[in-house]
Amino acid sequence: MRTGCRQAPRVSTAAKYSSRAHAGGQLPDSPQPPAPRVLGVAVPSPLRRLFDYRPGRHAPPGGWQPGLRVRVPFGRRHVVGVVMECRDDSELPPSRLKPVDACLDEAPLPADWLWLCRFTARYYQHALGDTLQQAMPVLLRQGRALASRTRERWCVTPAGEQDAPPGLARAPRQAELLAMLRQHPHGLVSQAILAQSFTRDQLRALVDKGLIVRHEEPLSAGAPSDDGQRLAEPALPLNGEQATALSALHERLDAFHPCLLHGVTGSGKTEVYLQLIEAVIGRHRQALVLVPEIGLTPQTLARFRSRFRVPVVALHSGLTDHERLDAWEAAASGRAPIVIGTRSAIFTPLTRPGVIIVDEEHDGSFKQQDGLRYHARDLAVARAHHHRIPLLLGTATPSLETLQRAQAGDYRHLRLTRRASRYAPARLELTDLRGRQRRAGLIPPVIETIGETLAAGHQVLVFINRRGFAPTLACHACGWLAECDHCDARMTLHRQPPLLACHHCDRRRALPDACPECGSIDLRPLGSGTERTEETLAALFPETPVHRIDRDSTRRRDALEQVLTEVRRGEPCLLVGTQMLAKGHHLPHVTLVVVVNADAGLYASDFRALEHSAQLLEQVAGRAGRAAHPGRVLVQTMHTDDPHLRLLADAGYDALAAQLLEERRAAQLPPFRFLALLRLEAPHEAAVVELGGLAAEALRGWLTERGLEVDCLGPVPAPMERRQNRYHLQLMLSSPRRSRLHEAGAWLIAWLEGRPEARRVRWSLDIDPQTLA
Repeated sequence: MRTGCRQAPRVSTAAKYSSRAHAGGQLPDSPQPPAPRVLGVAVPSPLRRLFDYRPGRHAPPGGWQPGLRVRVPFGRRHVVGVVMECRDDSELPPSRLKPVDACLDEAPLPADWLWLCRFTARYYQHALGDTLQQAMPVLLRQGRALASRTRERWCVTPAGEQDAPPGLARAPRQAELLAMLRQHPHGLVSQAILAQSFTRDQLRALVDKGLIVRHEEPLSAGAPSDDGQRLAEPALPLNGEQATALSALHERLDAFHPCLLHGVTGSGKTEVYLQLIEAVIGRHRQALVLVPEIGLTPQTLARFRSRFRVPVVALHSGLTDHERLDAWEAAASGRAPIVIGTRSAIFTPLTRPGVIIVDEEHDGSFKQQDGLRYHARDLAVARAHHHRIPLLLGTATPSLETLQRAQAGDYRHLRLTRRASRYAPARLELTDLRGRQRRAGLIPPVIETIGETLAAGHQVLVFINRRGFAPTLACHACGWLAECDHCDARMTLHRQPPLLACHHCDRRRALPDACPECGSIDLRPLGSGTERTEETLAALFPETPVHRIDRDSTRRRDALEQVLTEVRRGEPCLLVGTQMLAKGHHLPHVTLVVVVNADAGLYASDFRALEHSAQLLEQVAGRAGRAAHPGRVLVQTMHTDDPHLRLLADAGYDALAAQLLEERRAAQLPPFRFLALLRLEAPHEAAVVELGGLAAEALRGWLTERGLEVDCLGPVPAPMERRQNRYHLQLMLSSPRRSRLHEAGAWLIAWLEGRPEARRVRWSLDIDPQTLA
């Protein structure tokens, strides 16, 4: 992803003052800039422009600078915006400019964060004000100060260490409290002390006598240990391939050095991450690690915290607003050398950036699918380039975009071909479903193999990428299907609790007593989901625990980690799950993986469907045979003779990826061509059809005049035309040059903003779309 593309119209920059907007604010001795007459403020709005205000009466201590948060009047509301420009003139007369209500910061927000937000808004053709809002924690959007919460820690003084401290003869409870604190050389926090029935009056009394002292420390991440020891446990020995990869990464720790760490599942990529981070924090720099799912964050955090004695903070949507702000501030202040998070963590400011690591870089969850449609992996590339630091993209199944850049020499390609265990990764064994009786989607030979594996004392993972009991409910008499009233989709049957639910709009409906069309009571579930498979396996193997892992069963906090902790004990059990189980989990006792239906994603209309399905199959297959026993992977399919599926089974993902790249090259599809997708939606079909036709006609005319090498395809209905009771239409832009694509996208946005028809339609431009759905 290149970092130098054209800027969207009317999105301003602040080049004159941007060098002064750094994490710590202005230096006290630096000369004050002249007081500006106009502040260009980015406010939370879909409008792609800055809004001019007069400075308030009270200037911040360091003077007005880009990066300061301000509260300003905006229409009938008062909102929190960010100063992006300091100027002496405005297109509006001074009498029409409203003054800033208040400045909320003494120092500007971090400069690296401001740069990333500007770049993101420009590249993804999004409003700068809305980009800034989405990139900062909720409490900062609400005007809270950028400061972490603190807690009290009480420590014994040298006077308190004496054998007979004075003033305690008649204060037995104070003596007991002092004795307890003596047992903790690093002190105790207030909560731990008060939990032992001591009081604050007793603490204050000991402070007045000079026997203990109170310290304030950040709640999220304290300072690193002062003994110079960064590791809590020794690093693991590396095999030859790991050592070669780590040596290559160490060569250029002070430069932009993008690398693809392409290693089979179980090859020890995480150990390479850990030892690279050890070198980075040894240079007093920070590491940012992105993981694809919240479910992977706890196990990743646990491994990093057990290895390092420095603060490690997490950033993901499962945190409270206060926890998120604490972690954000710890990273921005530099107190947290290691930051681990999901997609949105790419916007975490770092005082001393040293490396960015993207684990499972191929994963689709790194792409935001609504609002600001950014891709965290691509922003990681841009950010590492900006900071001139190494970038490590790790995966067993590289995306075709990343693989092509590695083959072209843009990324260094590091390979790990051997597992840490003595067994090679299991190959896919295709099992024909045609003409076979099934129980919850499983055929008898597969059920028999499951029983044999459990009898041998091992664990089995049954992968089915469908939540609920069954994909839908059907009438056996007339063929009626339970369809959603608001979407072009069928409703999923759930048993826990019993209802019909649409997984696209979350509409729910009670189960009907009879068919609404013919009145028959012969209603039957059609197909299988995780609930039905769990129920069937529990009946087939009543002595074996069955654990279902999907979005429904893991809603409660820590539910997933509790199940995985029980599974890692090693007792025979059955795991039934969706793709939540396919990514990154180390399940050493699983020796058999069963894929219930491999065909679901292979033949979708999206040109990336085969790539994504192959990645998912390879990832879930990687859960088998990771420790002391070899693994098997049984893939049930109706298309055992499909050439792509057969190539994946016989030669592995790398061979299939090479063939897909050649097919993409011939078809002029990404990564050999760049795409943008205009998405239109409205409650009335006629509105989107009219606007889509006008936009396509206007854009084609403009492209012809300019002679730009950009194709305009469509408009066409989206793969799911009606969703959430709204009609969806798409217009695709395609070009071999990224800069031309952005130029056409900027013109199209300006055209839409000036059309009255566009006010009745919700529209967005998706740069580098990862799915056409």
